[in-house]
Amino acid sequence: MRIGFRARIFVFLALFAVVPAVILTLAWGGTMTQVLPLMAGKPAWDTVSVTGERALEVARRNARTAADSATIAAHQTALANSVTMSRRFELITERAPQALIVSSLMLVGLLAFVAARAAGHLARQLSRPLDEIVAWTGLIAKGERLPTAAARGAPEFGVLRSGMQRMASDIEAGKQAALEAERLAALRESARQVAHELKNPLTPIRFAVARLRGKVSPELAETVEVLHTESARLEQMAKSFAQFGRLPDGPIAEVDVAELVANALRVSVPDHFARDVRIASGLPTLMGQHDALGRALGNVLLNAVEACGTSGHLSVSVAAATIGAAPAIAITVRDSGPGVDASQLATIWNPYVTNKAGGTGLGLAIVRQTVEAHAGQVAAANADGGGMVVTLTLPAVGAGPN
Repeated sequence: MRIGFRARIFVFLALFAVVPAVILTLAWGGTMTQVLPLMAGKPAWDTVSVTGERALEVARRNARTAADSATIAAHQTALANSVTMSRRFELITERAPQALIVSSLMLVGLLAFVAARAAGHLARQLSRPLDEIVAWTGLIAKGERLPTAAARGAPEFGVLRSGMQRMASDIEAGKQAALEAERLAALRESARQVAHELKNPLTPIRFAVARLRGKVSPELAETVEVLHTESARLEQMAKSFAQFGRLPDGPIAEVDVAELVANALRVSVPDHFARDVRIASGLPTLMGQHDALGRALGNVLLNAVEACGTSGHLSVSVAAATIGAAPAIAITVRDSGPGVDASQLATIWNPYVTNKAGGTGLGLAIVRQTVEAHAGQVAAANADGGGMVVTLTLPAVGAGPN
């Protein structure tokens, strides 16, 4: 069976610590067992003892004074002591190898124990985070969420975990963005097909109804008016489908935001509606497609008017903002209507989502499509005290369709 990663780390670290220690300890013990006997010098001291005794015997026979005899006696004592110390050292050197071997084995055992503990600790510190990260790669491959809890380890593993979590979040966001883009592309293609299929028969129908309006008998006039009204509604629906079915096109130019807001208010808001318009001074330049942005803002205003009913109050403000670190312009529309249920706020920008009878649910979808085509952002929220707030944020420089 293949040894596991943690076991391999442990064996490598243990051998890396133990083998040099064993080699050095055994080398030191072997060297000392060979060197210590040489340091004893027993043959030399035996020779010195024999020759010294002879020399002392001669000196005693030739001693002339008491001082000479005392000197000879002192030297004899010193010689005897040296010989005795030599024999003691010899005894020690004879027993030292066994003691050195025992102490070396004990030292090797101690080093092996310490090395094993240290290797085990390091193996855990290395293998646990790596096993965890390997498991995370499997979770990322399956598209599953990464756990927040993490095993302990070196700070570098914490940096690696954070990077993997950010990468997983970016992958998930990219996947969701790709799915959303694919879904919207499919919806736009469906909308183009529906608009095409509606326009083909609708055009001659509208012409025929227009010819009949002034020529039918009074008892059929009401029926012709119904045909005229419903065909007009179908024509408007076909225009909505066609508009949603294509991205904004047209020349990009400098847009006067004040003029854009004024035109949208004039076209989309009845004269009797109270309105409050605030446009900040010193705004940066907005580059974009004037007609597409005007239609988008008009759709927002129409929704606000319809939310208020027969009468209400609108507040429109234009102020400087940012998208990331880039300068932008935020257009905010607030109405005095009842607002939107909190559970539906996240879906109001989706195509075909509507609470209005006969509505296509494409108004705010076209708004989002237009703003995002200009690299902008949309947001909606219920206002404190009632009503709804819609904000369109558009980059001030370099805006244009994707």
